[in-house]
Amino acid sequence: MDKFVIDGGRELKGTVKVSGAKNATLPALAASLLACGKTVLTNVPKVMDVRTMRRLLLRLGARVEFSGGTMEIDVPQKLKCEAEYEIVKQMRASYYVLGPLLARFGKARVSLPGGCAIGARPMDLHLKGMEALGARIDIVHGYVQAQAPRLRGAKFQLAGSHGVSVGATINVMMAAVLAQGRTVIESAACEPEVVSTAEMLNCMGAGITGAGTPVITIEGVDELHPCQFKMIPDRIEAGSLMAAAAITGGCVTIEDCRPDHLTAVIEALRKAGVKVAQGDEMVTVEARRRLKPMEILVAPYPGFPTDMQPQAMALTTVCTGLSTVTETIFENRFMHVPELQRLGADIKIEGNTAIVRGVPKLTAAPVMGSDLRASAALVIAALAAEGRTEVNRIYHLDRGYENWERKLKKLGAKIRRVHVPM
Repeated sequence: MDKFVIDGGRELKGTVKVSGAKNATLPALAASLLACGKTVLTNVPKVMDVRTMRRLLLRLGARVEFSGGTMEIDVPQKLKCEAEYEIVKQMRASYYVLGPLLARFGKARVSLPGGCAIGARPMDLHLKGMEALGARIDIVHGYVQAQAPRLRGAKFQLAGSHGVSVGATINVMMAAVLAQGRTVIESAACEPEVVSTAEMLNCMGAGITGAGTPVITIEGVDELHPCQFKMIPDRIEAGSLMAAAAITGGCVTIEDCRPDHLTAVIEALRKAGVKVAQGDEMVTVEARRRLKPMEILVAPYPGFPTDMQPQAMALTTVCTGLSTVTETIFENRFMHVPELQRLGADIKIEGNTAIVRGVPKLTAAPVMGSDLRASAALVIAALAAEGRTEVNRIYHLDRGYENWERKLKKLGAKIRRVHVPM
């Protein structure tokens, strides 16, 4: 098990490149199962979640080569149609194989998922969508068992008590591309990762329109073919780097990103007094003075992303006055608060809102990551804290950030990875 040792108080400055999006790569890997032959994905991030999905595809019978950011997935005519608990428990996104396996082979057996402990993320909308397409769904001994000789197009709403679902939208969309007839998904998620998946499926021969809007229409086809497809930049990594630059009072240019995917984050930073200049595939963030209070309200895209909420909260800890951070999607996504408090943050929780009174400076302390984005928030806070901070359990961070300590070092951070014997 590794930890980061960070000597804080250094301005970040320089230029850094963003990796491919983990949250677009995982469904893309699953989508490759829809066609026999070799699909090639480029700009693939070397992160633990991608490696876990690769292992799952290997278990299913695909041949997968991964080198230099390029992944080649060679899919045979026949696949195993079971995603076992041993792998699925490590990563919730393993459920993405449900739709492709069901659509192509008429059956799938997928373990109920694991992943970050940030609150209840039930699969009910995934299963609702599959049932609307004509699948029979049973839950047996912790596994979802789905069957359908051939899925049939349908029109249905895909929102639930927690609102829209990115995962369910993508999973059902992947299933519907091989369904007979037309499928209309209403209350679809609009995130860039949904659009990326739809673009890849269309590259494979699917007929999808409306991705990126609340209504997606899919004209079913008989079969798909392999393709070559480039992963979009990781908007959450880009946002995290922006927060890191701002909290240290630095000036950082972030390349290979999509500013149009970061509108809510850029707007929040500008309101706080951060200077943000943007180009076609880059942003420059500069924060030379103490920032004003922030009001962060998490909302589905194009609102402020829940995956940026912990990092934004880290930034508010050193803003002037009172800031508020309201989480509306996950009920347990304040697990980073006690750890930020160990660094000297003044945070009070009232329901689903964190009230943050900014302090002049944070101070070093040993802290521990509880999930992927919470770990990123602790690293960001540690970069500004006075003294030496140890961030433990960074295996969470390794799930979704590629070579983050190297990128931060390049910007002037004093950070090193230390192996801790078990």
